[in-house]
Amino acid sequence: MDSTETAAAAVSQGDELAAQLAGLQARVAQLEAQVKEQAVTDRLTLCVFSGDLDHLIAAFVMALGATAYDMQVDMFFTFWGITALRDARRKASKDLVGKMFGRMLPAGSRALSLSRMNVAGAGVKMIRHLMRAKGVHSLEDMIREAGELGVRIHVCEMSMDLMGIKREELIDYPDLDVCGVGTFVALAKDSRQTLFM
Repeated sequence: MDSTETAAAAVSQGDELAAQLAGLQARVAQLEAQVKEQAVTDRLTLCVFSGDLDHLIAAFVMALGATAYDMQVDMFFTFWGITALRDARRKASKDLVGKMFGRMLPAGSRALSLSRMNVAGAGVKMIRHLMRAKGVHSLEDMIREAGELGVRIHVCEMSMDLMGIKREELIDYPDLDVCGVGTFVALAKDSRQTLFM
């Protein structure tokens, strides 16, 4: 084989190797895309359906703790949990059923009761006093801090509609949206952890 044939063979082999390399790179890119698509996000998703002060404190303690570990936190509020997000100073135009629910439901986080040992509101006062004395943030401070740390709040539209709660009654929160249960399902599907409160 003369030098011309040797050079041609080397070029041909080089072209073949380049084609194989390009094919491998394309397969690696495809596999990386599949892994990324199927990857579980380092996220905590909380479904908050309780309207009890102690349950809500626990939910926000978990949410804030997860942010300390650089996790994205999404909280989906449904049914009684939504009452913690009401702003007592805000009013909205409602039908008769909405007005009835508005009077029966707690008007915000400061009006919540305990799940146990409520004792006509004395238990709430005692817990709030103990939290202050022990240097534990109030629920209201935790909600504010959660907003500052990027915890996202999603409020169930169907629950709001059933309970006569309007969007304009909800607290000012930097990342709050009203959505359907599909949002929760999608978040939970891609979360490392999902908890119900």
